[in-house]
Amino acid sequence: MTTTHAILTIPALTLAAAAETANLFENDFRIEPLAVTINETDEAKNLWETVAYFADEAEAHDAQQLLQLSSGIISILPDTDWIKHSLKGLAPVVAGRFFLHGSHDRERRRQGGVLLEIDAGTAFGTGHHGTTAGCLLALDAILKRRRPRNILDLGCGTGVLAIAAAQATKQKTLATDIDPEAVRVTLLNATLNGAGQFVSGLTSPGLKHIGIASRAPYDLIFANILARPLISLAQRLKTILAPGGTLILSGLTRDQIRWVSAAYRNRGLVRIQILFQGNWATLVFTNPARQNHTKLVTSRNSFAVARGAGWEID
Repeated sequence: MTTTHAILTIPALTLAAAAETANLFENDFRIEPLAVTINETDEAKNLWETVAYFADEAEAHDAQQLLQLSSGIISILPDTDWIKHSLKGLAPVVAGRFFLHGSHDRERRRQGGVLLEIDAGTAFGTGHHGTTAGCLLALDAILKRRRPRNILDLGCGTGVLAIAAAQATKQKTLATDIDPEAVRVTLLNATLNGAGQFVSGLTSPGLKHIGIASRAPYDLIFANILARPLISLAQRLKTILAPGGTLILSGLTRDQIRWVSAAYRNRGLVRIQILFQGNWATLVFTNPARQNHTKLVTSRNSFAVARGAGWEID
């Protein structure tokens, strides 16, 4: 689609502030942008910007007023395919065995591993965010030791994690999201990636749908959302996680690790791994089986996801 769009840029932010602003557009905003990205603009000063794409200039101005952004800059993007524009500069993501790319990078696909093609569209996320990369690395480590059988991706977005798990395990995977468009896009992406027979979808706020409970317990659960929802869902996630099952949490920053971890440790889960992508963290928990629990030990992995990525074993 080629037409005139408007861009609202909020510059000179910390990484945490840029992510928080992006989350406002995604979750709490009354005007839905076509796409939202966060970009590093000054490595030395650690400055970032949040960029939101809107259908027209009026929507961009309304968004700026609603968020009371005096520093927001509105520019016009005429006669441009906004999807193609948003993909520029998004290099393929390599996370262990997983190779994630957009359709514009098909010629860069590698041989072997699990190949995933996800484009920007009407659902949030292309898989290039550090939280998604952290989840893929956590999944790669798990797959070196066992193959999960019943999988849940809570807050699926474009379906990257659900599709990656389904492709790698050939097991049934349930993808859920509060946004019906995200579920639709996930199922479409699953079909395009040859995983349609394994991935099913449900529209549900949190874990309230009976279809989620009816398929429990889950051997593996992804919850790549935000810190506060992760804490509020701790007891319910523990309830539907199988003994010996694995829970991968992301969407939180380094300074949120302690209080998110506490919510799950207080419910008997054991944290076995932390992965860092810049300021973003991914936490991996296990639900101890009734017999003796064996702690997962993983070796340092090399990966190319984002500059400044880090890895830590707890």
